[in-house]
Amino acid sequence: MASPNAETLPPLPSTARVVIIGGGAVGVSTLYHLALEGWTDCLLLEKTELTAGSTWHAAGKCPNFSTSAAVLRMQAYSTALYRELADRVDYPMNYHVSGALRLSHSKERTQEFQHVQAMARAQGVEMDVLPPEEAYDTHYPYLELHDLHSVMWDATDGDNDPAQLTQALAKGARDLGAKIARYTPAIGVRRDGDEWVVETERGEVRCDHVVNAAGYYAARVAEWFKPFGGRSLPMVVMSHQYMLTEEVTELKDWLSEKGTKMPMIRDPDSSYYLRQEKTGMNLGPYERNCKAHWVDPSDPMPQDFSFQLYPDDLDRLEWYIEDAMARVPLLGTSGVSRVINGPIPYAPDGLPLIGPMPGVTNAYEACVFTFGIAQAGGAGKLMADWIVHGQPEWDAWPLDPRRYTGYADADYARVKGMEVYGHEYAMHFPHACWPAGRDKRLSPNHATLLAEGAQMGAYGGWERATWFARTGDDTTWESTQTWDRAGPWKARVAEECAQVRDHAGIIDLTGFSRFRLSGDGAAEWLCGRIAGALPKVGRLNLGYFADQRGRVETEMSVTRHGEDDFTLTTAAAAEWHDWELLSRDMPAGVTLTNRTEQSSTVLLTGPAARNLLGPLAEADLMQPWMSHQFGTVAGQEAHLARVSFAGELGWEIQADRDGLPAIYAALRKAGAQPFGMYALDAMRIEKGYKTWKGDLSSDYTLFEAGLERFVRLDKVQDFPGRQALLKEKQVGPAKTSLTLVVDAGPQDALPMSPIWAGDEIVGEATSSTWGHRVGQSIALGVVRADAVSEPLTVDIFGQRRPAQVASTSALWDPENLRLRA
Repeated sequence: MASPNAETLPPLPSTARVVIIGGGAVGVSTLYHLALEGWTDCLLLEKTELTAGSTWHAAGKCPNFSTSAAVLRMQAYSTALYRELADRVDYPMNYHVSGALRLSHSKERTQEFQHVQAMARAQGVEMDVLPPEEAYDTHYPYLELHDLHSVMWDATDGDNDPAQLTQALAKGARDLGAKIARYTPAIGVRRDGDEWVVETERGEVRCDHVVNAAGYYAARVAEWFKPFGGRSLPMVVMSHQYMLTEEVTELKDWLSEKGTKMPMIRDPDSSYYLRQEKTGMNLGPYERNCKAHWVDPSDPMPQDFSFQLYPDDLDRLEWYIEDAMARVPLLGTSGVSRVINGPIPYAPDGLPLIGPMPGVTNAYEACVFTFGIAQAGGAGKLMADWIVHGQPEWDAWPLDPRRYTGYADADYARVKGMEVYGHEYAMHFPHACWPAGRDKRLSPNHATLLAEGAQMGAYGGWERATWFARTGDDTTWESTQTWDRAGPWKARVAEECAQVRDHAGIIDLTGFSRFRLSGDGAAEWLCGRIAGALPKVGRLNLGYFADQRGRVETEMSVTRHGEDDFTLTTAAAAEWHDWELLSRDMPAGVTLTNRTEQSSTVLLTGPAARNLLGPLAEADLMQPWMSHQFGTVAGQEAHLARVSFAGELGWEIQADRDGLPAIYAALRKAGAQPFGMYALDAMRIEKGYKTWKGDLSSDYTLFEAGLERFVRLDKVQDFPGRQALLKEKQVGPAKTSLTLVVDAGPQDALPMSPIWAGDEIVGEATSSTWGHRVGQSIALGVVRADAVSEPLTVDIFGQRRPAQVASTSALWDPENLRLRA
């Protein structure tokens, strides 16, 4: 496509409030949503023409379906927006709401459908799980029903013309006053004081905020930000093919008679989608033998791949084509008219990057979209929320770029991206740990744990034991492919919990994010950031950070060494998120140091913990709960914190990485038995202890999350969220946190399983487990405050299971007598 002369282009503005790099559907949607917020002094730069990247060859599918509540909400926002966008901006669009059928071949897939159906209904999106015969009779008379278990029907699923969608959003943005500069490649960025300067071939633009929405060029753009604290973008570019057929008579007749297209078909077990394209068909497989591009010197990424495709490679798709033809024989009645083989970016988990650029001030990422058309509307809204309000309307941590830290290098991104692409529709069972990209961050005890039978899982990139198998236990991948709580791990986890309950257990908790905060004024500054009080010297407590709405931003353990000397400990996955939160507006004289890589931790816990530790430790083991001290264990310098996430007498023992193996070996020799994360999770839920981004998310205020005892509204410091919490205190929280004992059957509730009062959804379960010490299925959850006294049920795979509200948050040792022993 020939580019216009520079003289024919509108003048390039020299300043803007926000500059967006990339003119695909996501970048333009961000511009449109900023304009809706009143931020009209914004500019989008596109190197050639709008849609020149992945947008132009995208298939345009617009599903609501997702097993992530955050992604489902984003996609549902998109589909609702697209249904009214043409009228809103006065631009014609070929948006077809044809509905879609998703096929299940197994009980487990049907259970997945039932869970998503429940989550969707909680968000106001209706989906139905149907018998195959009903799907055939009501929606798709050309469907072969062999080996189908069920079919999910989503009436508001559809497809969009990607170019029309992008142009409609562009018109809406321009009409509100925002600007788009086509044929204006960005070539770099630099800082000038507090401003960004975006360099282009047509001049420079100064701005306050910059957004990387560069699609499959996003990794290249990310390199420009490295001098300012940025990192290499965790992404890989995959080759995705779909084929278009010639006209199919039955589809032409259907369109003529019904006035709508045939519903979309998705077969997640066979891994393809099939939809009507005009009067033909569009088949798009996600093949296991997939191919990544531009990952080695023999296949370099070109400077410009606008409006280009890869060569056809249909041999990779042969099995999928044959399977689809057997399912819908109409597919085989006409020839192939065209094959599209284009670049699609993939993050290591298949979800996009939407939010603050890690380590870089006033820079954001809206890129690596595998399903960019389906998600563009919601992504633009989330990006505008981040830029204008400082946080998204709903918790979007599964999309936050800071969820990946330094372990997510190019090799990790490549192997994980290929794993996700080849298993695009895979079910993510609660006890299955995907194998690609592992062993990036290891405990110094890693080899020892493996020798003891540890089955490993990755937590923020850190390898931790999930459970310990014995000889003869089934540790195959196939054994994990179930939603049931029962599996080879169940008896072992029960034994591990019993050891902690009756004697003493030890767990390697490598990977805590750990920061040292010190300097004159550190205490005053920290007290002005958390909602509660600081511990005294020699003590520790939990500190909660709220956003300006009073919602939970993060949780940290605050250990006080001196008047202005603290260690702040947080979740492994929160390392970059919480580093950014702490380092923001750091006063002069106060220093923050990341100590995550320098030390590691084991937890020794159980009623015999003091007896086992005593002969090995030079420390005062009679200091009370929530105290801490420095000492030695097994001759190694160590820090001992008198806390236990398992809810028993215990110590978190922190030491330098070189010293930890000797400590672990000595405690094992003394009689402490190893336990894993599955047991720890079960025991913490029995105690009502909450986890960050599990039970504690920005969807809840501190009061709604049950954290009132950690809030001091009367303290001098005006911490973030204080005014919002003062108002909430006056009227009472709209929601409340609770612990439920559930008559759960063979499965426990998945996160975000709806909680019902009668025929009304009143809340959601946030985490659940089988409590081995109490012998019950337990769910932590949040419900509407006026529903607590109602009879409640929890939706577990389509079955509403009776639930009793516990009188206290802790079912095990509610008075903390064992902790304080």
